[in-house]
Amino acid sequence: MAKSLSKIWLRGFKRLLAIQTEHAQKTAKRAQARPVRAATAKPSSKTHPLKPAAALRTLTRREAPRESRVRPRAAAWASGAWTRSFHSAPAAPGRLVNHLQYGLYIPSGHAREALPLVVMLHGCTQSIDDFAEGTRMNLLADRYGFAVVYPEQSKHAHSHRCWHWYDAAGDAEARAVVSLVDALVEQHGFDRERVYAAGISAGAGLTALLAVKYPEHFAAVALHSGPAFGEARSGVTAMDVMRRGARREPVELVDQNTNVAQYPGMPALIVHGDADHVVTPVNADQLAAQFLRLNRFIDANGARKAGETREDRKNGVVTRDYLRGGRRVVRVCRVQGLGHAWAGGDDALPFHSSKGPDASAMLWEFFRHQRRADAGRVAEGLATSSAGR
Repeated sequence: MAKSLSKIWLRGFKRLLAIQTEHAQKTAKRAQARPVRAATAKPSSKTHPLKPAAALRTLTRREAPRESRVRPRAAAWASGAWTRSFHSAPAAPGRLVNHLQYGLYIPSGHAREALPLVVMLHGCTQSIDDFAEGTRMNLLADRYGFAVVYPEQSKHAHSHRCWHWYDAAGDAEARAVVSLVDALVEQHGFDRERVYAAGISAGAGLTALLAVKYPEHFAAVALHSGPAFGEARSGVTAMDVMRRGARREPVELVDQNTNVAQYPGMPALIVHGDADHVVTPVNADQLAAQFLRLNRFIDANGARKAGETREDRKNGVVTRDYLRGGRRVVRVCRVQGLGHAWAGGDDALPFHSSKGPDASAMLWEFFRHQRRADAGRVAEGLATSSAGR
């Protein structure tokens, strides 16, 4: 069994690296010659017609590789302030010092406002610059007035920059992210009631961990192409969940890890591509069941307890909303033809695709209606139950 799971683990990482390789090859092809229409090469009346060899060179003129024009820095398109720094988080097991690198984007013109804060957690092999560029979140921050922080996994912690969403190291990383959020709220005066977390792939896995372990810090979460929560306990079993989904009932996993009766609820947006071969789409269904349980839409047996459901199918996208009192609490979006990539992103970067709806815009539209009224005040009963888990 262990040998079989090890093979799954290796195949999973090969798929991730294959996506990057394929993307690099496509980018290289875009740098190669593209035919120039004859109408764009009209000879001037003051020059001689092009000779055949010269004409051929004109028709095969090389264009520069297409590059993302949306940088995380303030100098290009986005008009606010982009700062890279590190946060000294609580010491993690096996580390004397736990420095968490991050990038912070603050839109201009909001110096005296208590801005909302969106935490963006990248996936394996990504940097925060790639993630900021590909998702275009900083441009949305300019438009709607919120700050964005991008924690970055260290290569010393994981050679592929994967977050450890599946083991004790992940608990330490989640604590580090929460510590960073608290420090930034204190330093910049961000609105504690409007702090949100989002991630893709391994970043979505860590986002789910934040939602379950630290619900008092976040008003809502978004999980893009993420694995089901609660079953994986090692890198090998994590790859098994990504490849096959959780083998145990997803609601059972939630109840095992959380005191649902005292859990304060967590609005959640779940986005997944139907053509994802890295994190199989069944994970989206399992995550949906888990967040329905956390928000007490269903009981321990998975039977519906409350709320209503609305479904919309349009342009290859199936969206299912779960509402309580007319308020959207859980939204699941399945995108036809989308692989393991951020929907509606900048496909000049790996793990971002122009296919599907703009996931970043969808994310903010979901977040902006959510508020954690008890942010910063951990109920005594919840703290007691968390200590007992």
